Formats: sequence, C-alpha cells, structure tokens
Amino acid sequence: MVDDMIETGETMYKYILLLHVIAATIWAGGHLVLALTVLPRALKYRSTEMIQQFENGYERIGLPALVIQIVTGIWLAWRYAPHVGTWLSFHSTTTTLIACKLVFLLLTLVLALDARLRLIPRLSIQTLPALAWHISAVTLLALGLVVVGVGFRVGGFP
Repeated sequence: MVDDMIETGETMYKYILLLHVIAATIWAGGHLVLALTVLPRALKYRSTEMIQQFENGYERIGLPALVIQIVTGIWLAWRYAPHVGTWLSFHSTTTTLIACKLVFLLLTLVLALDARLRLIPRLSIQTLPALAWHISAVTLLALGLVVVGVGFRVGGFP
C-alpha cells in the first residue's frame, strides 16, 4: 500500500514537472520569438499592428501556459519545501531557488499587468518604445525562470 502511494506520487511528480516544462517552453519561447523577431521589425517599420497581431495569437496559448506554470510551480515548490514559510528564507539552495522563481514571477506579473492595462490599450508609435522595454524585460525574466528551474536539477544555479 505505501509502495503504491510512493509510486503514484513519483508518477504524479513526473507529469506535473512535464507540464511545468512544456508551459515554460511555450512562455519563454513565445517571448523569445516576440523579442527577437517581431519586435525588431515592429520598431524598424514603426508598426504597432505587428505586435498586436502576435499578441492576439500568442495570448491564446501564452496566458494559459503562464497559469499552468504558476499552478504546477506552486505544487513543485511545496514538494521541494513543504513549509511555505521557508520559501523566501534563502536558507538553503532549494529555498533560494524558490525565492528567485517567486521574485521573477512577481516582476513578470507586474510588467505584464502594466503592459496589458496601460500600454496595449493605448498602443501607438509613441508608446511602442515603452512596450519594447516591457517585452525585453519579460523575456529576460522568462529566461531567468528557465535558468533557475534548471538549478533544481543540477543543485543550484548552473
């Protein structure tokens, strides 16, 4: 009975981790495409339409991917450090990694909300540079989340 529970827990862990990694791939990959291909063309041609077209298509998979990352990330963090009060303690490699992920996530959410509520509704040639800054920052944070995530497997920051 206990062996079955352990085996079920390990199988669930593998599926949750797989979902987390797939969602991270979608989130980070989408932002890399946006930052490295769409954004430079939009800035060159001073086109807000290029950004809006990308956003309209990407939001359908990008936002659910972010939600999946948050839910699975919380589950994984709880599995690695069951005492939620230690998640921001920086007392061990694990809690330091969790804290970094949470800080990067908070910064991502602040930037994404600011862009969604303030910049995108009023997107124009004048606000395009501010949105470009947001896109670059969120992309760097997405990459940071991936790098920190690898740290869980390699025992710290790679």
